[in-house]
Amino acid sequence: MTSREHRHPLLQEEAVRARLATRYSRERTFRVVCVTAVVTAVAFLALLFFDIGRKGWTAFTQTHVQFEVYFDPAILDPDGERDPAILQNADYASLWRGPLKERFEVRGRSERRELYGMMSNGASFRLQDLVVANPWLLGERRTLWLPASDEVDMVVKGHIPRDLPEDARPVSDKQLAWLAELEAEGRVARRANIGFFTTGDSREPELAGILAALMGSAFTMLITMLISFPLGVATAVYLEEFAPKGRWWIDLIEVNINNLAAVPSIVFGLLGLAVFLNFFGLPRSAPLVGGLVLSLM
Repeated sequence: MTSREHRHPLLQEEAVRARLATRYSRERTFRVVCVTAVVTAVAFLALLFFDIGRKGWTAFTQTHVQFEVYFDPAILDPDGERDPAILQNADYASLWRGPLKERFEVRGRSERRELYGMMSNGASFRLQDLVVANPWLLGERRTLWLPASDEVDMVVKGHIPRDLPEDARPVSDKQLAWLAELEAEGRVARRANIGFFTTGDSREPELAGILAALMGSAFTMLITMLISFPLGVATAVYLEEFAPKGRWWIDLIEVNINNLAAVPSIVFGLLGLAVFLNFFGLPRSAPLVGGLVLSLM
């Protein structure tokens, strides 16, 4: 018999207690490390969202300029037919360019270009939508707030310092002087940027919104749920309740399912590119393709 078998029972009990104490100590250490890691990850995530919110909250407001607009029928509907096609293609820019030019009495093409550059193209679109939806506005005079350009918006929000040299900022000294006069008259204000949630992509920064991204993400998640949820649940129920045990192909399926968690997402993206786009010819940038790829994951 070995010396371990002749060990006194009290010594064996003490050895067991020592091993249990060591195990419990390591378990406490492991818990502390895990909790610390989770708290640290949550703290950095909160810091990330705080930094995004601190730097990007101004996107929810947009600089507008007040205009007294006269919806001149001679410009918008010279024939007086109220034809939607004619109203759609009328010259709406002249409705706000005229009052702006009269207010500052600019001369020359370059000065007019600078003056008109203070306003966004969305000003004309805003007036267009208003008249097409309400043709009775023809001949009326209304006080409206129209969006300024993205450069003026950045100046008003303080992202572009006004004391920078003229060649170091996208807004000229003349434009700053005109802006200061409008601000002194109370005709410049930051208003809620509703278009940020109701419009899609645009080449004009002040007109861009997140509607397309929101809708695309929602449709992608919907397609993913409709495909992956029933297939995932049915597969799990079959493997656990009905699949014959010990069959090689069942083991192969289970091993592959377990290995999917270790496959990088870029591999699934390349798979979607090769199969769904190149082979099946599905349209690019469509929620259907994204949902199919996510379902495979």
